[in-house]
Amino acid sequence: MTGTLTIETLTSATEQEVEALARLIPQLSTSAKAIDQVAVARLIDHEATTVLLARLDGRIVGTLTLATLPLLTGFRARIEDVVVDAAARGLGVARALTDRAVAIAAEQLCRTVDLTSRPSREAANRLYEKAGFERRDSIVYRRTLEP
Repeated sequence: MTGTLTIETLTSATEQEVEALARLIPQLSTSAKAIDQVAVARLIDHEATTVLLARLDGRIVGTLTLATLPLLTGFRARIEDVVVDAAARGLGVARALTDRAVAIAAEQLCRTVDLTSRPSREAANRLYEKAGFERRDSIVYRRTLEP
């Protein structure tokens, strides 16, 4: 890797950070709603979410959201919205974000950390397996709710 990579927890959103997230999220999902200051503040203020930012030489090049939830079967964590800027892929950014999220989940005494990834995201799936995640024999269902 070239440059200095740092992973930080987003605790307040400056205009620069909101702009960076607004630039990154469409690289993950073209159907995502617009990112603005209110949406980011709502996310980082929620007690169940931790938003991580990856900076390469000070420039925001990736993000990951960790959601934790208490269930009857134990405290669990989910990794969501992992995206690394196209120009920074292959530099270990996603792995650093993932490792930090797993460490936070462990600190919070979560029993498991789950994530989903489309089969077409071959590089991401290899990364998750190298990071210790195992494929599960499961079917994911989704019901979209429109306000």
